[in-house]
Amino acid sequence: MPFRAVVLTKDPDAPAPHVAITTLDEADLMPGEVTLRVSHSTVNYKDGLAVTGRAPVVRRWPMIPGIDAAGVIEASDHPDWHPGEAVLLNGWGTGETHLGHWAQRARVKADWLLRIPAGLDAAQAMAVGTAGYTAALCVLALERHGLGPAAGPALVTGAAGGVGSVAIALLKAAGWHVIASTGRAEEADYLRALGAAEVIDRADLSAPGRPLAKERWAAAIDSVGSHTLANVLAGTRYGGAVAACGLAQGMDLPASVAPFILRGVALLGIDSVMAPRPARQAAWDRIAAALDPAVLARMTTTVSLEGAIETARRIVDGGVRGRVVVEIG
Repeated sequence: MPFRAVVLTKDPDAPAPHVAITTLDEADLMPGEVTLRVSHSTVNYKDGLAVTGRAPVVRRWPMIPGIDAAGVIEASDHPDWHPGEAVLLNGWGTGETHLGHWAQRARVKADWLLRIPAGLDAAQAMAVGTAGYTAALCVLALERHGLGPAAGPALVTGAAGGVGSVAIALLKAAGWHVIASTGRAEEADYLRALGAAEVIDRADLSAPGRPLAKERWAAAIDSVGSHTLANVLAGTRYGGAVAACGLAQGMDLPASVAPFILRGVALLGIDSVMAPRPARQAAWDRIAAALDPAVLARMTTTVSLEGAIETARRIVDGGVRGRVVVEIG
């Protein structure tokens, strides 16, 4: 059965790939035990990198972008999954090495799927998407480290982005005093509506800093990396922890060992792409239980398959607020 998809093809004469909406056939799909009818996807930072060619995230050509999917199973060769079930998928190399989900059809490995949690529909699941699921992994990691609201404030960097928006909402729901760091002063009201008690300028953290700074927060969720992460570590209280999950400023970490050996600060690495099923399920359980649907709606916009392409170009320049759902149609 023919279906529509956004397809990236490598252009040797240009820094960015060629992007077009194309009609494909199921014979074009990759191997997998489960075939999905995709109803919704998302626009994530990684999708932006794929569409713009800003980083070599695509390692198979041609490629369908879209690292997230929600939809209904059409066919299954796996005993755990049956036609008609509503499922979601985050990561696992889709949109990078396996065809992604800016398409009406997808064929994937059964082990990559989760059932959409009760209380969420497909659009809401994608409003959460990889960004929100990553935020939940960060919150759970901080809690496993023994940190809670009584320890002190929690900082969220890249606060107006997808990870940051959901992180603020989840931390607020858990009772934290949340400090939001953003370079977009015009988003202060938006961030406070999500649950931020304070909003600070990202310039306070983005330049080279000292090995140790004033102790300001007990916990942090950082999606920025580079000098920002170094300064977040330097300002973390004794015994605190930072969950690091992104590299918007850069992959480098120009820090010293001082926060680790003088304050016992922990740096918790968060991977969402290949996280095992129990970790994924725990994150989605927290989201379903704690994320207010009204708050989720406040941070979400919806675009068409055509609109996803331009949104992907804007997201890498910091021009997108919160979460973007792609309504596949």
